[in-house]
Amino acid sequence: MDDTTQTVYISIGNSDDKLTQNLWAHFYALVEYHIRDHAQQIHGRWQSVPSDPWQNACWCIQIAPMHAEELRRKLAREAKAFRQDSIAWAVANTEFLGAES
Repeated sequence: MDDTTQTVYISIGNSDDKLTQNLWAHFYALVEYHIRDHAQQIHGRWQSVPSDPWQNACWCIQIAPMHAEELRRKLAREAKAFRQDSIAWAVANTEFLGAES
């Protein structure tokens, strides 16, 4: 990680069952599209187990501040379009721990 980027975790969910499976898949795909379009790097992405009673997904990305605001606006727009209360945007305060000598 360099000083010109930040590590961000982005999380979406459907624990309130507002979205059908088809709408959830569409919502997920659009969020993934916007993330891929703006992130400098995707460190990982995780989804809930398919048999769980809820649906959620999380991405860990590296993003430049100049792209972060545009991505935040697009994600907020998707949340509104899919009747979601919010999308979580968590900026990581990363600390690198060195091996003991």
